[in-house]
Amino acid sequence: MVKLTLRERESIQEAVRRFRKLVERSGLKKEMRRREYYEKPSEIKRRARLRAERRSRRGSMMGRVGL
Repeated sequence: MVKLTLRERESIQEAVRRFRKLVERSGLKKEMRRREYYEKPSEIKRRARLRAERRSRRGSMMGRVGL
């Protein structure tokens, strides 16, 4: 949960800006978007596998650059 306490002499605009940054950093917005629709477990696994493949491909490409 994100908590924001108003600072002394802080305007509403500044507080809202700070709140948005806090929400973004906490990952709350990303989590809400992820939970917006139901995703089958097989789709979750598939997405994780593709992400791992991309990560390994990127790592191998970066290794070749240093040679």
